[in-house]
Amino acid sequence: MKRFIFLGAPGTGKGTQASVLALKYDLPQISTGDILRKAVAEGTDLGKKAKQIMDSGGLVSDDIILGLIEKRLQEPDAQKGFIFDGFPRTIKQAQDLDALLSGADGISGVVYFQVDEEEIVQRLTSRRTCGQCGLNYNTITDPPPADFKCRVCGGAVIQRDDDKESTVRNRMVVYNEKTAPLVKYYQDHDKLYAVDGSQPVEIVRQQIIDYMNRF
Repeated sequence: MKRFIFLGAPGTGKGTQASVLALKYDLPQISTGDILRKAVAEGTDLGKKAKQIMDSGGLVSDDIILGLIEKRLQEPDAQKGFIFDGFPRTIKQAQDLDALLSGADGISGVVYFQVDEEEIVQRLTSRRTCGQCGLNYNTITDPPPADFKCRVCGGAVIQRDDDKESTVRNRMVVYNEKTAPLVKYYQDHDKLYAVDGSQPVEIVRQQIIDYMNRF
């Protein structure tokens, strides 16, 4: 069974790698961000609360996140393994996840994406997203069409509020305070595997594949 966590600051590439490797290993990619954005789009009470927090760069409360995670792990496709994309985000979430999985040994490994903070800011502020299908573009490496309509679905391509520089820098402050301590947490459990996320995507992916194939 392959149970992996992809850990790193926003914009380090963990989501991109998770989506490809989830297909390769036929595992569900579990992203709390995607789950929450869906709730925001649907305008549920949960979505409204989450939107206020996400737009300011904060973290959604543990009780909301963990409820979603516990429910997700009960679904049939998660019984053979999974890739968590950006979860857990705090020590408490990690401890609660360990409890759900009957201890830290329930996790196969944690892939930690290391990228310089200024590079992260540049990456995120260059990101544009289709408001309809969620496809990401980058104004530097993969710009959207000139009319800012998604090449896949025709939806409007926008800069999300949480990709604006002021919010990005606030997100980094939150990450450094709340999530960065997970590096030591998983090191202490002998679960951490660090990759240089500033390398070309293909090189990073192959390093992760070599690591995941050990399990």
